[in-house]
Amino acid sequence: MSRAVRAPLPPDRRGVAAFRGAPGSRTGVARAVTRTLSDDPLGGTVRRTVLPSGLRVLTEAIPAMRSVSFGIWVSVGSRDESGPLSGAAHFLEHLLFKGTNRRDALEISSAIEAVGGETNAFTTKEYTCYYARVLDEDLPLAIDVMCDLVADSVLAPADVETERGVILEEIAMHDDEPGDEVHDLFAGIIYGDHPLGRLISGTEQTVTPMTRRQIEGFYRRHYTAPRIVIAAAGNLDHAAVVKLVRQALRGTALDTDPAAPAPHRAATPTVRTTSVATIVEPKETEQAHVVLGRPGIDRGDERRFALGVLNNVLGGGMSSRLFQEIRERRGLAYSVYSYASQYADSGLFGVYAGCAPGKVDEVLDLTRAQLARVAGDGLTEAEVARGKGMSKGAFVLGLEDTGSRMSRLAKGELLYGELMPVDELLARVDAVTVDDVNSLAAELLGHPMSLAVVGPFGASDFTA
Repeated sequence: MSRAVRAPLPPDRRGVAAFRGAPGSRTGVARAVTRTLSDDPLGGTVRRTVLPSGLRVLTEAIPAMRSVSFGIWVSVGSRDESGPLSGAAHFLEHLLFKGTNRRDALEISSAIEAVGGETNAFTTKEYTCYYARVLDEDLPLAIDVMCDLVADSVLAPADVETERGVILEEIAMHDDEPGDEVHDLFAGIIYGDHPLGRLISGTEQTVTPMTRRQIEGFYRRHYTAPRIVIAAAGNLDHAAVVKLVRQALRGTALDTDPAAPAPHRAATPTVRTTSVATIVEPKETEQAHVVLGRPGIDRGDERRFALGVLNNVLGGGMSSRLFQEIRERRGLAYSVYSYASQYADSGLFGVYAGCAPGKVDEVLDLTRAQLARVAGDGLTEAEVARGKGMSKGAFVLGLEDTGSRMSRLAKGELLYGELMPVDELLARVDAVTVDDVNSLAAELLGHPMSLAVVGPFGASDFTA
């Protein structure tokens, strides 16, 4: 099998460098450049085309499937917003479904639903995704609809006001979910005023005054071709997908030669994590919700494979140390787990638990004891072997549908600048040693940790 083609330039620059005419050439005419990235026996043939605009199209052809997942991924998220524009990326995600010059909101949704398909979108801290899943024969329709809404939204003033109300309701709903709120509080402790510490949705104070002009400016600045990756997986033909995408984008701003490459992610504010702290959000809930943790590692850190193994053993499943100690042996919590979030230049590591308010102290004591034990004594060979098996199994089983394969293509291109072959990724997990895991555990877990709490408590009930 072929290995992934390594990109010689960062992903934001490759889209520009790959298509320009060679210096001294007679025409210098922009042209699309296509490469085969891999031909994986566990999946299908992966191809990548860079269009003259700098937009990238990746596909994975899986003839055995009868469906196709199609996604448009934009390299912009909540971390790219200034303080007054907090929530703009999410606001825009809502608005793009409200209408284009060719379709209104009902026509957008009914076009896909009429053929039994589904469409949706989501915003994260570093990217936004718009996607559809349809029968293979309906892929041309999905491409036309999704490209239309991303490239040619009208952002009508009436729709801005309608969606403002919807988003404010979404924020209120989130405030009623303490199990979600505690994670946002924890991120706020770690990142402070940095955009990574803010809510993806924004707040009532930022969403209420946000104007259509501000949102449109955000749209025009960030939704440029070199920042966009289109990915599709399923029963498809790569050349046909590229042709359909070019037809759908013809005449739009995404069909023009970029004046400059997209800015690299490093242009965003430098992450400066705060010192150890505790925050309590008093709320009359039946359960207390806690997150104990600290800064982690970024997604480019080679130790990310060791971190995955460590996380699995510590709190990643029913056989994990935390689950066994806190739920199985003592029955103190229904939900308890550890997790790692990784960004371009930073990361988080945390342990979450939801329990009766009267059991919080015991749960925290047991959690801290487990973290200290793993930091000091490390994991056993058997635990590391189990953690590696969990990582490999979760990855391979996660490739059983077209949606996950489409996401893998886009994230590889957008976040890492390469598509790591399945066998190589599994080999990287296999290469993790007990020493690798234990060294990382000592670094991550052997220090005081910050604490976020939501529940019926006072601000002085906890100390870091």
